[in-house]
Amino acid sequence: MALRVLVVDDLAFMRDAISDILVRDGFEVAGEAENGRAALDRYREIRPDVVLMDITMPVMDGISALREIRRFDPSAVVVMCSALGQQHYIIRAIHLGAKDFVVKPFRPERIVSAVRKATKTYA
Repeated sequence: MALRVLVVDDLAFMRDAISDILVRDGFEVAGEAENGRAALDRYREIRPDVVLMDITMPVMDGISALREIRRFDPSAVVVMCSALGQQHYIIRAIHLGAKDFVVKPFRPERIVSAVRKATKTYA
């Protein structure tokens, strides 16, 4: 059974690119969200195996969404995406329970390895 991933980014082309990478590697994209608030709603609805979430988004940023998702489900597996120069956000995300992070611009194999590492699936 494929791992179910929720892809969260405010840019549609980025959600599409990440989704394509994940699907090509055998993951199921169970849902998408364009901001942290929508991510929280989608997480509650679909209960994915892992969330791949951008940090900088409108409405609710990824750090706030991470905090709320982990409050709702302390066992939630979340991998954060950040732009270069956002190290302080990455550190904050790790303290809040993010399992890994990917720095943009990223290579496709880094997305896959981060999701596998976070969920401990190396097949």
